[in-house]
Amino acid sequence: MSDKLEAYLEEISHFLSGRAEREEILSEIRSHILEKAAEGTGASGTAGAPGDAAVDEAIAAFGPARKVAERYVDDRPIIAPAYKRYLFRYTSMLFAVHAALTVMAVVFKKDFVIFPFLFMPKLGVMEALMYLPMAFLADLGIVAVVLYFITQSGKDVKLPWPKFAVDLDEVKPPKKSFWLSRVATAVGAVIMLAVTDFALYVFARHRTIFFANADWHNLRPLFMPAPGRRISLIVIAMLAASTMALLVKLFTRSRWVDVASNVISLGLVGLLLRQPFDDLFVAEIAARFSPRIVTWGKYTVLFTLLFIALMTTIELVKSIVIISRRKLNSVTHN
Repeated sequence: MSDKLEAYLEEISHFLSGRAEREEILSEIRSHILEKAAEGTGASGTAGAPGDAAVDEAIAAFGPARKVAERYVDDRPIIAPAYKRYLFRYTSMLFAVHAALTVMAVVFKKDFVIFPFLFMPKLGVMEALMYLPMAFLADLGIVAVVLYFITQSGKDVKLPWPKFAVDLDEVKPPKKSFWLSRVATAVGAVIMLAVTDFALYVFARHRTIFFANADWHNLRPLFMPAPGRRISLIVIAMLAASTMALLVKLFTRSRWVDVASNVISLGLVGLLLRQPFDDLFVAEIAARFSPRIVTWGKYTVLFTLLFIALMTTIELVKSIVIISRRKLNSVTHN
């Protein structure tokens, strides 16, 4: 038997599932190729088994391995189109539970176990920010695997449809004028560019962008020099990232722009949250107010950053869901 034929059949097997069915399909393909090779050998007047050259010609005529495999599995989707909306509905529900447990793990600094389904380790703020997008992808994979097995079973399984509010598919978004949306984006980009430039100018002069007063001729820093510089640079980087995202959106409306912008913003917020909050305010500010008010100010900064991180994570997950649904729609229609 031709080594090339065996290698060709093995490559086809990579695209087929189900051992018994796979062997049956490969046996059928082998027979077709050998028959075609024998026909070519007979036409050339050579008696006996088909030679390697004839088998190679038959393989070349049969087509690429992936295309051949698709002829046999084209009518058997990985996940039935009827379950498409279930995929994202169940993923959203599972991720909501995941996100709630993540917040609890951060706030209460404890492990949570829902045996045997979920283990939530004690997480810091930075770890939680990096964990949530990965948790969403894991939840999406879990639901996809379950729906895959239901689809492959061929049984008529009636899944519950939890409904909490109006479905996104039932809401028709308002039509936006092409030029109107571009003008709005351009205005936003110009404003963000001006804010970023002004922040850079202030930082270049004062090594911080946070002040305790509004007297331009006698500005007094709000934070201590070292943390003030670090926090100012991170905030300026966040402003620059938002500005770049708006400028890119003038040329493309791809959701990947939002994903990249949100990932960068999450990373920068994570850097802010890793900054020490002890001795954050300058001595003058700390001495002017009672320790309780200073502590309240620190927690206000912390919870503001957590809120920004939460909103950014929600936007990131929403963008990933929209991209996934569009991808699934294109695969289904093709």
